[in-house]
This record gives sequence, structure tokens and C-alpha cells, in this order.
Amino acid sequence: MSALKLYLDGIGLCGPGMAGWEASRAILAGSSALVLAPTVLPAAEALPSAERRRVGVPIKLSMAIGFEAVRHAGADAATLPAVFSSTDGDCDNCHAILETLASEDRQISPTRFHNSVHNAPSGYWGIATGCHAPSTSLCALDATFGAGLLEAATQALASQQPCLLLAYDTPFPEPLASLRPIPYPLGIALLLRPERSAASFASLSIALGDEAPDVCADATLEGLRQSIPTARALPLLQLLARGETGRVVIDYLHDLSLAIEVGA
Repeated sequence: MSALKLYLDGIGLCGPGMAGWEASRAILAGSSALVLAPTVLPAAEALPSAERRRVGVPIKLSMAIGFEAVRHAGADAATLPAVFSSTDGDCDNCHAILETLASEDRQISPTRFHNSVHNAPSGYWGIATGCHAPSTSLCALDATFGAGLLEAATQALASQQPCLLLAYDTPFPEPLASLRPIPYPLGIALLLRPERSAASFASLSIALGDEAPDVCADATLEGLRQSIPTARALPLLQLLARGETGRVVIDYLHDLSLAIEVGA
């Protein structure tokens, strides 16, 4: 695979003890310690009140990171194609549906049903932003961030248009949490462009390889990297937070990895 060369205009981040990209840069750069705390999700204020009452954690999380990345880039959310990448979708909603199906009254509420589909966040994003550009929703288990990054990068280069990546994971309640333990909601958004713009602050050259992925020197960040699929991107965010150029390797499928050269 030839390297995919793109430019990064905006970042959004929301996770445990990390309330936004700018607020978390010192933690990622290593000058401040990460104190784990429940992920704080802002209300989905861009939605009409009727829709806002129906949304769960994945939609609030994807909107938080998406709007932050768009603001960071000074872009127009209504014009951006997007890739939504999530390992398990709406875990709370899945749990509630399974509970209902295991009960005597097995009628599923229409709201729960339409929120159960994997592309529900992209639909709510379209309502909130008025965006009519194409969107893609995918998952790839622990490779979900890498798969989303490749998809967004490929779309941006093929269309010669910017593309917004929104990658996010949320925890299951028990008993599914024991089978698929994800400790906290965490999301990362990247606004990628095929050509440099006035807002671009880094270049990314992405290539497929088989090197071992980089780890985080900080034990707390490394714990998140290992336990939350989207957090596989943390070594990349650490390099970006330090404002440095360099090379990082992140997880992808099985024995494959993604080597990312970060330039100015």
C-alpha cells in the first residue's frame, strides 16, 4: 500500500479526565498527569428538543468530538462528508433491548429500535448540522480507529474534499461488560484534508505495515490505550499534543499496523 498523505485541520477529544483537545494537550504532552474521572458529555444542544430527549451516550459523544474538531478547524459542519467508526455502537441501548426481549413483555419501543442501528449517530449528526454530504458508518472490533482513519483518508484523497472522522467507544452494562470490558466512553475526531489549508497544523502520511504498535509511557494512558479501541490512537495524539514531527505506529487488524509520519 502506498502512503496516504493528508493534512490535519482539527481535532476533537472527549474521554475520562479529558474534556476536550485543548484542555487535554498538557496531559497528552506529558506535562500534566491524567486523573481518571467519569467522561463528561455535553448535551446535544444542536439538536431540536424532541430529538435531544431520545439520544444516548454515543450520539452525545460523537457530537461533542465532531463539533470540537469542526470549530478547531474553522470549518462548516454542514458541508463535510464524515466517517463514523464505533466498535459496539449504542451499548446501553443494546442492553435495554436484550433485557426487553428476555422479559415477558417483548415489545421494543420505536425509539430504542431506531437508535439500535449502527448509523444512528450519523443520522442525528445530519439533523444537528443540516449536512447532506455522504456519511459512512463502520466498525472493526479493536481495529475500529485504524479502519476509520483509513476510510476517511481514502475518501478525502479520492474525492479531493475534506472528510471528518469521528471514532468513539462506550461501555456495556453488565453482564455484557464482563465479555467486552470497555471502562469509559472515549471519542476522537480528526478533520482531514487532501491539500493544505490555512487551518492545517500537521501533515499525516499513513502506510500499512507489520511493526509493533507504539505504547504510551504513562501507565494511565497506556491502560486506556489497551482497554478502549478508539484509544489506540493515543500515541498519535501525544505526538500532536507536543507539536512535534515524528513517526508513530498504531494498531490495526491482526498482525497489521499503521505507521504514521507526522510532519509540519
